Amino acid sequence: MPTYSAHDGTELAYHVLGDGPPLICLPGGPMQASAYLGDLGGLSAHRKLILPDLRGTGDSAVPEDTGSYRCDRLVEDVEALRAHLGLHALDLLGHSAGANLAVRYLERHRDRVGRLLLITPSVMAVGITVTGALRRETALLRRDEPWFPAAFAALEAIVAGRATADSGRAVAPFFYGRWDATARDHRAAEGEQRNDEAAAVFGTEGAFDSDLTRSELAAFGQPVLLLAGEYDLNSPPPAMAEFAGLFPDARYVVQPRAGHFPWLDDPGRFVTTTMTFLG
Repeated sequence: MPTYSAHDGTELAYHVLGDGPPLICLPGGPMQASAYLGDLGGLSAHRKLILPDLRGTGDSAVPEDTGSYRCDRLVEDVEALRAHLGLHALDLLGHSAGANLAVRYLERHRDRVGRLLLITPSVMAVGITVTGALRRETALLRRDEPWFPAAFAALEAIVAGRATADSGRAVAPFFYGRWDATARDHRAAEGEQRNDEAAAVFGTEGAFDSDLTRSELAAFGQPVLLLAGEYDLNSPPPAMAEFAGLFPDARYVVQPRAGHFPWLDDPGRFVTTTMTFLG
């Protein structure tokens, strides 16, 4: 397992899958080990996937300063990885909360980013609001699913501020295009892969400066792919369309019948979409 040293001496690990031009893949969670990305539906057959475990997750060391889990402070870990790999510039994929890190990296190191892929991205770094009404509207697309009544009731409780300890588990089916054994196993693994302490720090005060980030995205001249899932409760397509509009050269794609992890829901379509963009 390869490792590299961060600017503060923390030993960070990354995993390599496949061969070809490298694609740096930043995991979400936030602060979840990169293992949940798998091989991104077979994308490793076309590109060399570099899957970093962010500090305090997976095989990476826990830092002495836990304040360094904050999103903006993780940017230099990505830059250290680029330098370690000897890349002048990198193609960068960010999934979910990892997209916040990707755009903050772009903001600080715009000349180091080639192509940018944002997969069902979180919107915290760019200040887009996802309303409870939009989440309900997206959830209602699944009204014919057998698990829908219990999951929708839990969603209503969350939106109304009445969430219980069971609410998060109850809404889990909404995050997958198919709530099958693969999805259930994927969800079950999350508890051991995520660093909850780090996740609590990731978005704390100072992590984001949406005005600054938006101005840098507007000046980014390289191609961008923003891929949304039709059923994604976390990153609903209307919010994703707004996100895509922040870039001068973005291709916006909605993957049909996909949730928050589109490479699980339809691997073939996901790989075709990403490789068409990457060329």
